[in-house]
Amino acid sequence: MNIGDKAPEVLGTDQNGKEIKVSDYKGKKIVLYFYPKDSTPGCTSQACNLRDNYSELQRQGYVVIGASIQDEKSHKRFIEKNNLPFPIIADKDLKLVETFGVYGEKKMCGRTYMGTFRTTFIINEEGIIERILNPKEIKVKEHAAQILG
Repeated sequence: MNIGDKAPEVLGTDQNGKEIKVSDYKGKKIVLYFYPKDSTPGCTSQACNLRDNYSELQRQGYVVIGASIQDEKSHKRFIEKNNLPFPIIADKDLKLVETFGVYGEKKMCGRTYMGTFRTTFIINEEGIIERILNPKEIKVKEHAAQILG
């Protein structure tokens, strides 16, 4: 997905099995942020930064939706442990990460594996992608400021 593309109507199902649709958030900007894995240091820092700035994001017309490839149970634990006020899509079948082009080969510590690239898409009130923050840009401890900035 690129800037100017229309986001898919159905994004997936959240930690409670509820279907998340773009049209559910008419009139709001959606922060759809993809992250590699629940309860890892960087992903926890990013989620907590969004949580700590959630009221300001809402005040400025944004809703936050997380997405990663873990299951609902993992997301529920992550949400409860960190008191997160937003839903997280359980993209177990990799449909959403592949649609948005944020899943692929990664390298860490000399090891190659498949995983999710930390990427954030800002979807405007009409369901059009208006901004993309890519993995090299994202600062997990300042992510809300990057979105609002």
